[in-house]
Amino acid sequence: MTDANDVTALLVAWSNGETAAGMPLMDAVYGELRQLARRYLRHERPDHSLPATALVHEAYVKLVDQRRVRWQNRAHFYAVAAQVMRRLLVDHARAHHAEKRGAAVTISLDGVDRSALARDPDLELLDAALDRLRTLDHRQSQIVELRFFAGLTVDEIAEVLGVAPITVKRDWAMARSWLYRELGDGAV
Repeated sequence: MTDANDVTALLVAWSNGETAAGMPLMDAVYGELRQLARRYLRHERPDHSLPATALVHEAYVKLVDQRRVRWQNRAHFYAVAAQVMRRLLVDHARAHHAEKRGAAVTISLDGVDRSALARDPDLELLDAALDRLRTLDHRQSQIVELRFFAGLTVDEIAEVLGVAPITVKRDWAMARSWLYRELGDGAV
């Protein structure tokens, strides 16, 4: 695994227009992006037609085209990568639903007390719930994405968001409670 400082330096170089940083950056982040994609796809239906490699490649293309982003560090990059992958999977699920009405795409809320949930939420339902949470509390929504989708630690999230770790813990607890209420009984 590449040192976090190396990834940060490559991201900063890429943000500054140094195209030579592109290939070393891809080499540095590819493995972790693949792990992130596998984590997402592990919760998809067994016959999911988007392989991890395709998800990584689509996400990477979108990420490197982000010329307006001033990458802060490795954690910031993976946080954005998680959001991009989530959007790609939601778009893919919507396209699949358009082809086959009624097929449910489910995911598991790893790290969340499953007994509080009546069933695994549909990816589209979770996406809609996160959009609603974003209107109520943008930071809580970001924390859910960073923790649940990107798998970042409390300290990494605190660094990305520029808040104290205790704030992340408090907001994570509140966001989880809100999601239990929204998704626990299937209500959307």
